[in-house]
Amino acid sequence: MVEDQLKFEQYEKYVDKIQKKYHVPGIAVALNKKGENIYQKGIGFRNIDKGLEVTKDTIFGIASVTKSFTCMGIMQLQEKEKLSVHDQVVKYLPEFQLPDEPHLTDQVTIHHFMTHTSGLPPLSSISFALMRTMDKDPSADDYPGLKLNDKEGLAIDTFEQLMQFIGETNVTLLGKPGEEFSYSNDCYALLGAIIERVSDQTYESFISENILQPAGMKNSTFYLEEVKKSSDVTEQYSVKTVDGKEEVYAAPVWWDARAMRGAGFLRSTMGDMLKYAEIFINDGVIDGNQILSSKSIEEMMKPYVKIDQTKYYGYGLMITPDFHGVKLVEHGGSLKAISSQLSMIPEKGLGGIVLTNLVGVPAFQIMNGAMNLALGLSVDTPYAYYPDYTCSKEIFTQYVGEYASEEGANIQISVEDDQLVFIQENKVFPLRAVGKHRFTVKLKEAETPIRFVFNEKGSVRALAMGVRQIPKK
Repeated sequence: MVEDQLKFEQYEKYVDKIQKKYHVPGIAVALNKKGENIYQKGIGFRNIDKGLEVTKDTIFGIASVTKSFTCMGIMQLQEKEKLSVHDQVVKYLPEFQLPDEPHLTDQVTIHHFMTHTSGLPPLSSISFALMRTMDKDPSADDYPGLKLNDKEGLAIDTFEQLMQFIGETNVTLLGKPGEEFSYSNDCYALLGAIIERVSDQTYESFISENILQPAGMKNSTFYLEEVKKSSDVTEQYSVKTVDGKEEVYAAPVWWDARAMRGAGFLRSTMGDMLKYAEIFINDGVIDGNQILSSKSIEEMMKPYVKIDQTKYYGYGLMITPDFHGVKLVEHGGSLKAISSQLSMIPEKGLGGIVLTNLVGVPAFQIMNGAMNLALGLSVDTPYAYYPDYTCSKEIFTQYVGEYASEEGANIQISVEDDQLVFIQENKVFPLRAVGKHRFTVKLKEAETPIRFVFNEKGSVRALAMGVRQIPKK
């Protein structure tokens, strides 16, 4: 016990360093082992002005961690023989049509949606889905990437409007369905539409009745009116640069997008999220309730499509088959006032959650430190190691250029003093070669893999960074 206490004192120093560096008002972090809590702490404030601290029941947004709930809902419907993940999407969403090559639409399956392999590149639709709340939010201009002022169009409030937007957008597909991986909020939004049409109830009520309620997640909800009723809910915070310094300020408008709730708009607590993690660790069972069969849980945690050298995507979950000798199952989330991370190592009975009230926080690194300690490793052990790779500087010119997506990403690749560099928001970062056409860049306390993607003519067409392909202009 004394040894564990010393380990977690070391961990808290590690988290404190990150909290100060990124100016995070509040952090909730917790770790369970075989159903027993081994660490749980609210760090900082859920409301700075009122001096209210983070508790185990403080409600935060979880953003894209919601995606695993959506996939769990799909798997429940498959168990009831209401659908199959291998069904065509148009069987349930006849209005859906791929842009650029509509003749490929019939090839898109629910599995492709769940694994981000439909062929769709990142789109700007999320900006329009968020428009109703962003228009009311003075802090919207301080959120990186989403700039509605530069866009023209009507708000996307329904699944039908979203499908129309996708079909009419002027983009080039990344490949045929099943060929290319690139993270798609749109596909997950439409998984929510499939759940609605198959179950004949709203997406939100289906997830609540079939996952949240039987799992005992009493403080989790999609509805802002329910969030605002709670006496233990975080304030929303944003960050802006003033005179060269970053300042955090209260930005109380919660963002919401009815048409995209399946992609990332559940709100929850660390206590509730530990219960959710138990579903995956305990073969689909929580508190005696079988939420999903062990077979379906296994299907969700399969590494279906490769993301980079170490990581794969399952169903609403990212899979690292060899995380220091064990299988890591996880997903993060990012949105205004949200940086979240759910991580599990089922074979060790480990489940953990990190929730924060500011965007741009390395929540994965905070969670990674806790997992490291649980595995007997140093708190700052890197998630993965990427060996050096020797490549000729003469080939750097083929990578040089501007890479931008409809979703808001804008990256410049350049050569400075014979060094390939990555430039984003006027900040310059060196790239390190780790494989053929593969590099890493140090961002948010960790190395992020980058892969340059080539077209049939042998020219670079995109940059695959993290979980997205960003087309070259």
